[in-house]
Amino acid sequence: MTQATEDSPATPLSAARISLVLLLSINLFNYVDRYVLAAVEPKIQAALFPDLSANDPHALSMMGLLGTAFIVSYMVAAPLLGWLADRYSRWMLCGISVLIWSLATGGSGLAPTFAAMLAMRLFVGIGEAGYGPAAPTIISDLYPIKRRGSVLAWFYMAIPVGSALGYGLGGVIGSAFGWRRAFFAVTPPGLLLGILCFFMRDPPRGAVDTSHVSSRRAHLQDYLALLRNRSYLLDTAGMTAMTFAMGGISYWMPRYVASERHAADLGTANLIFGAITVVAGIAATLLGGIAGDKLRPRFPGSYFLVSAIGILISCPFILLMLYVPFPAAWVMIFLAEFWLFFNTGPSNTILANVTHPTVRASAFAVNIFLIHLLGDAISAPILGNIAGHFGWSAAFGVVTATTAVAGILWLIGVPHLAPDTEAALDFPDKFT
Repeated sequence: MTQATEDSPATPLSAARISLVLLLSINLFNYVDRYVLAAVEPKIQAALFPDLSANDPHALSMMGLLGTAFIVSYMVAAPLLGWLADRYSRWMLCGISVLIWSLATGGSGLAPTFAAMLAMRLFVGIGEAGYGPAAPTIISDLYPIKRRGSVLAWFYMAIPVGSALGYGLGGVIGSAFGWRRAFFAVTPPGLLLGILCFFMRDPPRGAVDTSHVSSRRAHLQDYLALLRNRSYLLDTAGMTAMTFAMGGISYWMPRYVASERHAADLGTANLIFGAITVVAGIAATLLGGIAGDKLRPRFPGSYFLVSAIGILISCPFILLMLYVPFPAAWVMIFLAEFWLFFNTGPSNTILANVTHPTVRASAFAVNIFLIHLLGDAISAPILGNIAGHFGWSAAFGVVTATTAVAGILWLIGVPHLAPDTEAALDFPDKFT
């Protein structure tokens, strides 16, 4: 690796920052659109299943399927759209994708039946599948390895902020004007951001990673090489367990606080949980990314280590939130979320660093497919069903166990990260 590769981006800093701001803004509304649904989910259930009680197991499972529908279409479409992102204009793909999911979000507010709502959530997932694999690869081609963890942390900071805005906007607008208008309110910003993508230009693929980037397209053996990449496999497995836990907590927490613990009405629960999510998420995401970058010179496996420590610390706080009385339980929820978000930057940086630009978008896409297939695509209905039959303590006990599994997998990956990062830089030589 040359000094220029390690320390300086190939794209002018101003252009890189403009790209980062636009991508961060899109990612923000990505999560706003996702979590407006969680904020108004009980109101949707009351409208679409008026004959079933609020805690009916069938109703809970069906409402969980709305989250699953988005995730299923997202993960199924991601590999194909990731393959396209490795070959064609990523900004063009982002623009089309953002327009699709924004229109589908507006369509969610028009849905007259459960089937129509399910269809709209499928289209939201397809739209986001085009953006998800492409955006982090654009950032990876703008910033070198030395700074990538911190920069990606800024990008993924949109997860807690957007989630919180989704809870907050959904809770406020849904309570004041009805759940349909909550979806309408977040549609116009997404359309505007999608249009802006068409005016952006792709950075050269791999220019900040190696001085000998090949211009050829990836071959089958290039993708099969991911199956031998220990860091990629362990990171994906850990992210899968983490995604299961995060998906369950984010989808069901407002209902748990309002209906099970009776700590607040649904609108207030959404606002407080949203505020906790944004503060804990911003702080943890940025600090986790910075910690990974700062520790890298001393601990080559720092991104795995930071991810593992953070998520293992979260485990006791998830359990404590079930038994500590409110309002003190809000502190436990804050600490649980903080340490859950701590891995966001480092775990995604691992994906970027151990995959060559030739296949990076596809590698992110396959990761998206797997972590959602075995993660939050199934966690919402599974945990809803467990809660309906055995109570919420049992459901969140399962969440705690999956976070512990994620921590163990990331600890196993620590010694593999440095050699796999170096191997990714030499990737073209192996198959040319």
